[in-house]
Parts: sequence; structure tokens; C-alpha cells
Amino acid sequence: MKKPVYKLLDEKGRVLIPKELRQKAEMEYGDILKLSVCGGKLSIVKVDIVEIGSQDPEAVEAYVNAAVKTMSHEKQVALAARILKLAQEEGEEVVRK
Repeated sequence: MKKPVYKLLDEKGRVLIPKELRQKAEMEYGDILKLSVCGGKLSIVKVDIVEIGSQDPEAVEAYVNAAVKTMSHEKQVALAARILKLAQEEGEEVVRK
């Protein structure tokens, strides 16, 4: 997208990020976005689940396990399905190589 994109902010403060922009920024459902303001301009950046501190697999797993305990059963099932889908996609990619 070379031309600027204009969107209206809704009554709840939401704005839709167009699919093409999300793809270019490698953003997808469930990603964590950091919002900040500098000089009157809003910045949106996709961040890792653990932005500050240890990002080793054990630390991330501990964070996810703690977070899952606070979720409803429905959200836990949806997250498990998403993780399974990602694992299957990774497995398919490995097979293709």
C-alpha cells in the first residue's frame, strides 16, 4: 500500500487495520501489539509475548501456563486449537523442505 489509508475511529476507540497492512507487518489474530504515543503520533508495534526479560523456552512456557489458568474454558480450548494448527503447519513446512 503506497497510498495512505484513512479509517474512522469507532465509538469504543477501535479502528480496523486493513488485511494488507496486517500481512505486511506480519500481524495476525492473537498477536500482542504495543501502542505508544510520541510527538502526537500513535505507534503500533507487534511484540513478542515476553518483551522484557527472559525469552528462553522455559520462561515462555511458564508465562503461558500461568496465563492459561486465568482463561475461561472456551478460551483455553480456542488457544489449544490454535496451537495445534500452528504445530501442524510447522510440521507440513518441515515435510516440504
